[in-house]
Amino acid sequence: MHVPDGFINAPVSVAAGVAAAAAVAVSLRGARRELDERTAPLAGLVAAFIFAVQMLNFPVAAGTSGHLLGGALAAILVGPYTGVLCVSVVLLMQGILFADGGLTALGVNITVMGVVTVVTAHLVFRGLLRVLPAGRRSVTVAGFVAALLSVPAAAAAFTALYAVGGTTDVPLGKVLTAMVGVHVLIGIGEALITAATVGAVIAVRPDLVHGARGLTAPLKLRVDGVLVDAPAAAAPAAAGSTKKVWVTGLVTALVLAGFVSFYASANPDGLEKVAADKGIDEKVEEHAAAGSPLADYGVKDVDDARLSGGLAGVIGVGVTVVAGTGIFWVVRRRRTDDLTATATATPVA
Repeated sequence: MHVPDGFINAPVSVAAGVAAAAAVAVSLRGARRELDERTAPLAGLVAAFIFAVQMLNFPVAAGTSGHLLGGALAAILVGPYTGVLCVSVVLLMQGILFADGGLTALGVNITVMGVVTVVTAHLVFRGLLRVLPAGRRSVTVAGFVAALLSVPAAAAAFTALYAVGGTTDVPLGKVLTAMVGVHVLIGIGEALITAATVGAVIAVRPDLVHGARGLTAPLKLRVDGVLVDAPAAAAPAAAGSTKKVWVTGLVTALVLAGFVSFYASANPDGLEKVAADKGIDEKVEEHAAAGSPLADYGVKDVDDARLSGGLAGVIGVGVTVVAGTGIFWVVRRRRTDDLTATATATPVA
């Protein structure tokens, strides 16, 4: 689904870049309400995990592979605004360091893979939670369906951009049918990965899952024979340290990117397959970072394919978690500063 340079013309790429920049700006502001001292470092970890799992292409029909997009997973774990930022960080790292996804197409990729997937998944997820019984299982089921639908939604969004800015003359109906068809299959893999990850985190730390907030009933105290909500200070600190979750998640991401990725499918992904079959890639341009030492997820001058790919994956996870965590800590500090300023403001008589 990473759109290279040359698929979409310059005017539409610029327009998508403006839309993506606006979405990121809104998300930076909205993320202040979602992030706190516990979730800020975990948001960086979510970005690194998405980067790692995106290296694991899985086979689908007719010699095609797919990989996680991650918008649904990020929206459920850390919230929709922070989710857009997580996917944007991943796409930025991939485009600059690994020559994956065009640089002039970065706005297209953020719009399609970040904004569309997150918004679609968030709306579906919240809608399902309104009708499903309250409980952890419902969060997992809603996450599965939200992730499943987010992928063909992204494929349809790419088709819409191609309809107004495509650089080749391919009938729109053929592009839409091929893109949505193959990405429905890829969406099944996305849904399975999302549901498994969300379910695993909920099993050990439901308090860290943004989409599961509200599942735990508030602490009650009996006062004069009447049950009342306990003050916040009286409630036990159920959350505890996030260190164990953070370390476990980081180690998992490093193993996936550094070792398991070697066994990923070598088949072209959904967009590459459709582009080759339908002729969308006739005017594709060489990536501006094609000479990067990490281009194509390999370390330059390291001849052993397993070692080269593994090192590239580990470096990618490390850079993404550092960049993501740094960004989210800054956002959290802005939120803290805003709250402090509000609390110390002197009311005007």
